[in-house]
Amino acid sequence: MNNLIPDNGPKTYIYTFACHESEQGLCMLELSELLGHEPEAGSSWVQSDRMINPDRSPFISARMDVIYTGKSVQEIAEQASSIQLPHATFKVVYMKAGDKLEYEEQRAVERMVGGRITGKADMKSPDITFAILSHKGSWMFGICHYPERAWLSHKQKPQNYSTGLSSRVARALVNIAMPATEAQGKSPARLLDPCCGMGNVLIEALSMGMSIEGCDINPLAVRGARVNLKHYGYAGKHVSLQDMNDLEGHFDAAILDLPYNVCSVFPLEDKLRMLTSLRRLADRAVIVSTEPLEGPLNDTGWQVLKHIQVSKGTFVRDIWLCS
Repeated sequence: MNNLIPDNGPKTYIYTFACHESEQGLCMLELSELLGHEPEAGSSWVQSDRMINPDRSPFISARMDVIYTGKSVQEIAEQASSIQLPHATFKVVYMKAGDKLEYEEQRAVERMVGGRITGKADMKSPDITFAILSHKGSWMFGICHYPERAWLSHKQKPQNYSTGLSSRVARALVNIAMPATEAQGKSPARLLDPCCGMGNVLIEALSMGMSIEGCDINPLAVRGARVNLKHYGYAGKHVSLQDMNDLEGHFDAAILDLPYNVCSVFPLEDKLRMLTSLRRLADRAVIVSTEPLEGPLNDTGWQVLKHIQVSKGTFVRDIWLCS
């Protein structure tokens, strides 16, 4: 499309997000790793100089690429008058994540700015959506992008454990473990899931175009993971039947979801051996457990960068980001 939208150089990005209180820690940790810092306390948006596809995160609801900033909506409207859209339809929306305005005030802001743009307005299915955000007397205006959320179909896997990671949690863990999808030298970063279970983490990473390998010592889990991978169009080669303690090579990051003590005791000796092997295989890891791990992590040379908890009813997972 031959449209005229000014390019004012390096962009600032505004991300809005939402999460359930049981996953607030997970949401904050994911946003911090993806965007470089956490939102302000009580805020539902965060500003960053990093451009992230909003579809990566299960919590991001929109991304605004900021074009203009100003001290008043009138200043924003004046700047918007330079936008010409002869070949595209548009609409302007007020982002409710900012300062609270009454319904009629929001519509008035949208009309004021939208009325200065040269083009055809379409409130139902526009080619371009512009957004306005006000915060403590400052105004921002830009192009808004929304996630497609195709990953929601991953909830309907053919095979799964009742205690398996949900698609939402698995996707967030992938982003925490590997916020940058390229390693040094611009080669694809490699991710490892050495206790992959039914492949929940594998599917989320692959859907984001990441390079990932998985294995499990349980043949039933490997079989189920391959069924799930095939269901979503991915090759079974991404998962193998193997003990993680026998793995070779090195990965940029790993996600280790330790076996749960649901039906039997998980010996400390086995736990220490797995954490030691993981230390050899990756320099950065997200480690998930239903039991305290501070001692074993310290004993196996891991430094805890951040620790959060995620709950589902009475079932609580501890999540450690380590290096």
